Amino acid sequence: MSTLSWVLAGVVIYTAVVLAADRRGLLPDAISVSGPLLTIHTKRGRRFLTRLARPKRFWRAIGNVGVGAALVIMVGTFVLLIYQSAQIIESPPMESTLQSPQNVLVIPGVNDFLPLSVAPEIVFGLLVGMVVHEGGHGLLCRVEDIEIDSMGVALLAFLPVGAFVEPDEDSVDAAARGPRTRMYAAGILNNLIITVLAFALLFGPVVGAIAVADGASVGGVYPNSAAADADIAAGDQIVMIDDQPVDSNAALDDALAAAGSPTVSATLADGTETTVEQRPLVTRMIADSPFATGESPQLTTDDTITAVAGTAVQTNAEIHAAAADADSPVVEIAAEDGETGETKRLTGPVGVLGSVAPEGPLSTTPAEAGNRLILTQVAGERTVTFGDLETALDDTTVGETIEVVAYADGEADTYTIELAEHPEEPTGTYIGITDATGLSGIGVDSFGIQPYPASTYLSILGGEIADGVAVVLLFLLILPFAAVVDPTLNYNFAGFVDGNMAFYEAVGPLAALGDGGVFLLANLLFWTGWININLALFNCIPAFPLDGGHILRTSTEAIVSRLPTTAKPTLTRVVTTGVGLMMLISLVLMVFGPRLLN
Repeated sequence: MSTLSWVLAGVVIYTAVVLAADRRGLLPDAISVSGPLLTIHTKRGRRFLTRLARPKRFWRAIGNVGVGAALVIMVGTFVLLIYQSAQIIESPPMESTLQSPQNVLVIPGVNDFLPLSVAPEIVFGLLVGMVVHEGGHGLLCRVEDIEIDSMGVALLAFLPVGAFVEPDEDSVDAAARGPRTRMYAAGILNNLIITVLAFALLFGPVVGAIAVADGASVGGVYPNSAAADADIAAGDQIVMIDDQPVDSNAALDDALAAAGSPTVSATLADGTETTVEQRPLVTRMIADSPFATGESPQLTTDDTITAVAGTAVQTNAEIHAAAADADSPVVEIAAEDGETGETKRLTGPVGVLGSVAPEGPLSTTPAEAGNRLILTQVAGERTVTFGDLETALDDTTVGETIEVVAYADGEADTYTIELAEHPEEPTGTYIGITDATGLSGIGVDSFGIQPYPASTYLSILGGEIADGVAVVLLFLLILPFAAVVDPTLNYNFAGFVDGNMAFYEAVGPLAALGDGGVFLLANLLFWTGWININLALFNCIPAFPLDGGHILRTSTEAIVSRLPTTAKPTLTRVVTTGVGLMMLISLVLMVFGPRLLN
C-alpha cells in the first residue's frame, strides 16, 4: 500500500472511533464532530483579547493598513487566477506532479514536496499561522465591539487544519461596514506580519550562520554511470580528484579536465577514496537531434558512447576533440546499448543544435524563424559545443558580416549574416539562435553525478538571488517545487533535511548551537514564513467563505450604496456570487484542467 492509502485508512478508522464515542456521549460538550473533522470550542481568552484591544484607535489604524494590503492582494489574486485559467483553456499544459491528488493535501510524507522529516516544522508553522490569523479576527472583534461566541481549533484526525473565532452573527450584522472589513482583514495582516518577521530573521542572522561546505555536492547519481560503479552515492561530498582539491561543483569539472586521464581517484568528505573509470553516458537526448530521429538504431539515454569518427573516447573532452578534428562535420558515433550491450553505429552532423530566433540575423536568411539548425561552423571556427560558439563570436563586432555553416534535414547550407547586438549582453554579438545545445542535442556525462545546487538555494534563502521583495518572495514560494518550475535545478528544496544537510555547515556565533540546531532554526523560520504567506494569499481569494469573500462583499456594498439604484442588495449578491464562481472555476481549472482538457 502507498503512504496515501495508509493515511486514508487511518483517517477512516479514526473517524469511526470518534463518531462512535460522540454517539455514546463520551466526548465533552466543547468538542464537536463532523466526519473526520473535530473542533474544540472554548470561551477562554475573550477577557485577554478585551484587555489587549483597549488602545482602539491604534488597532483601527493598523486594521486600515490590513484592509489596504488585502485589497491589493485580492485584485492581484483575481487577475492572476483569471489569466492562468485563460492560459490553461487556450493551451492546456501537460499534467504535472503538482496536480497529483496527494499533492493537493498539505500532509508531510503524503505530499511529494513535503518530506516527513520536516513535519514538526511544518506543523509548527501551520499552528502559528492559524493562531495569529484567528487571533487577529478576535482582537478586531473586541476593538469594534463585536461579541465573540467562542474560539477554538479544528483537527483533521490528529492534524491541526484550522483555528477559528466565532463572532456573534447578530453583532456582526449590526456593525458598520468599516469595522467588519477591518475585522476580516486582520487575520490576513497578521499572517503577512509573521511572514515578514520569519523571513527577516531567516535572511539575516540565521542564513548568515550557514555556509556551503567545501566539495562538489552529489545530489544524485545516474544509474549505470561511472560514479555509480565507484559506489559514489547521493549525499556524498567530493573534495578531491587525484591530488587536486575540489571546493565547489564548478571546481569538479575543472579538476576532471585537469586530470589528463579517464581514470581518476575521487576522495569524499568522509575520507573514502574510490577509483572512477570514466565513460560517456548519454543522460539526455533532444527530440529533434539527428541521432534520436529517423530509422533505427537511435541513440537513447543510458547508452554509452564508445567512439566518435573512429576514435575511441572515454570523456566529454575526448568526444569534443574527436568531433572537432574529424574531416567532416558529419561523423559516425558508436555507442553501447544500455539494455542489450550491443554496439550501435549512427551517422549525422555534430554541432550546436538550436532554433532560429524571430527578428534575429539568421531569420533574414532562407533559414526562417523557428527552423531547427545544427551549426557546425561560425565565422570560420568549428562549433561542436555551445562554448565553441561563444569562442567563435568573441572577437567579432556588431555589424560585422560572417558566414555560418548549418545543417537542416541532413543538408548543409552556408548563410551570410550581419551580426547584431546581443539582446542580453550589450558588449556581445548575436547571430539569432535560441535554445542552443551542443553536440547536436546529446547530453553526455562521463563522470555520472547530478550536482546539488546548494549555493543557489542558500542564496535564495538569504534573499540575495534577486532584487525586490516581491521577486524574493516568489523564489521562496516555489522552493518546495523548484525542480517542477525549473527542471535544470533537478531538486526541490524543503529545508535542511537528511538529503542535503551534508552540503552545509554552521558558521559564526550561532555555530554554538551545532549544525542540527542552526538547521532546525532555519527550517522553522522557512516553513513558518512559507505557510503564513500562503495562508494570507489563499484567504485573499475573493470567494466565500474566505476572508477575501467577506471583504469583497463589504467593499461591493460600499460602492453599490453610492449608485442610483433601488436593487442594492440584489446587485451586491450578483457581483459577489459572480466573482466567487469565477474564482471557483479558476481553482478547479488550475488543479484539474490539465487532466480534463488534454
